[in-house]
Amino acid sequence: MTKFAIDTRKFRVKEGDKVDLADWPTLVDPVYRDKDDYHALLASQILRLSDLQQKLYAHDRDSLLLIFQAMDAAGKDGAISHVMSGVNPQGCQVTSFKHPSGIELEHDFLWRTTRELPERGMIGIFNRSYYESVLILRVHPDLLKAEGFDPKKADGDFWRKRYRSIADLERHLAANHTHVVKIFLHLSKEEQRKRFLARIDEPEKNWKFSQADIEERGFWDDYQKAYAKCLSETSTKEAPWFVVPADDKFSARLIVAHIMLERLESLNLAFPKVSEARKNELQAIRAQLSE
Repeated sequence: MTKFAIDTRKFRVKEGDKVDLADWPTLVDPVYRDKDDYHALLASQILRLSDLQQKLYAHDRDSLLLIFQAMDAAGKDGAISHVMSGVNPQGCQVTSFKHPSGIELEHDFLWRTTRELPERGMIGIFNRSYYESVLILRVHPDLLKAEGFDPKKADGDFWRKRYRSIADLERHLAANHTHVVKIFLHLSKEEQRKRFLARIDEPEKNWKFSQADIEERGFWDDYQKAYAKCLSETSTKEAPWFVVPADDKFSARLIVAHIMLERLESLNLAFPKVSEARKNELQAIRAQLSE
């Protein structure tokens, strides 16, 4: 098995950086030798994640929120299902955010996601998130009407306030032991084209494809600008963004797993220590069971 060496600093957006996605690669040299090596590396990472997740749950002080954002076909679902395949479902919750409901539109843009934040001891995964409100709505400002805003008044100050609301929320979460890690799966336009074609050519993938996907592809450049601005404005020390090259799904999954492991390991998690009184109590119970 290849020695696992990934420098996650290469993918992290530093606070204050001005992001131009053209400067960030969508493809890097593979971090695995071949398919078998990939599976072995991922299995090793999953075992470590499982161990840390158990300690996180038992420690009952911290929680981890992992946010995935990406263009269509970048591999969010696959990354989530493969990387989290060995984690106890009782300690992990995945929430996918689609188009907001009528009730959700009657509240502020952070309301529907705040309700799904992970409890202490849990890993929460957001497949899309409150960031849609500074991405899709920035590309399609007419959608702001549903939130009661006039799209014509959505100027630079309007968006700065939204970025600030998000950053303030994430700082609040960090202060209360919810650690936020944000993954942008960075896909090239050419690779998206290939994956769309695969969804058409492979019958088992037909359900993944819709006309709306092609329509949104027409706004590619606008989305790249919206993502760049979002990453620039909301990557902080407390809640960093990682721009993960997504053209190679295997490498992307291994990098995501490594980012998660580093964050969990930084929490110095451990199973609670058993007091002497509790040890004596357990021995007394053992004696009763042995009778």
